[in-house]
Amino acid sequence: MSQRVPQSSESPASTKERIVEAAFQTLKEEGFAGTSARAIARRGGFNQALIFYHFGTLNELVLATLDKTSADRMGRYRDSIGRAITVDEKIQTATRLYREDLESGHITVISELIAGSLARPDLGPEVVARMQPWIEFAEGVITEVLAGSSFEGAINPRTLAFAVVALYLGVDLLSHLDNDNSRAESLFQMAGTIGGYLEPMFGGD
Repeated sequence: MSQRVPQSSESPASTKERIVEAAFQTLKEEGFAGTSARAIARRGGFNQALIFYHFGTLNELVLATLDKTSADRMGRYRDSIGRAITVDEKIQTATRLYREDLESGHITVISELIAGSLARPDLGPEVVARMQPWIEFAEGVITEVLAGSSFEGAINPRTLAFAVVALYLGVDLLSHLDNDNSRAESLFQMAGTIGGYLEPMFGGD
C-alpha cells in the first residue's frame, strides 16, 4: 500500500531543504540523542510523516544533513584555500575556516554524528565514507604544497592527508565533548609558528 503524502504547497525540493535545515538545527542544538523525527518536525513546523516520505528513514535524513553541510563547507574550503599561495597563508586560511566551521555548527553536527554512530553500526560506515572527499581535498592541497620542495617524494600526500583529517575530526570531537576550543586554537597557533619556519623549504621568500 502506498504511503499517503501530507499535503503541502511547497515544491518537493523546497520541502526537503526545509527538512534538512530542521535536522541540522536539531543536531546542533539537541545532539544526536535528541534528534528524533518528532523533534525535527517540531523544530521545522511540519508533519513528521514528511521525513519518512522524502527520506525513508531517520538515518537517511541525518546523512543527507551531513552531505549538505559538508558540500557547503567544501565549496568554501576549495575557494579560500585555492586563493592562498604560501604555506603561511594556507595555515591562516585554514584557521579562519575552522572558526567558521565552529560558529556555523558544522563541527557540532559532525561530532554528534561520529559520537552517535559508535552505537549504530549501520551509520558508522556511511559517516566514514563521507570523510573521503575531505581526505582527497587535503591530499590535493598537500601535493601542491610539496611540489618542487625538498619534501616531494619523501612524504606520501595521501597518508599525510588522512592524518590531517583524522586530527581535525579528533580535535573536533574532544573539543565538542568538553566544550573547550582552546586546544584547537593552540594547535593552529603552533602550526602558524612552524609554518613560518618551513616557508623557505617550500619555495617561500
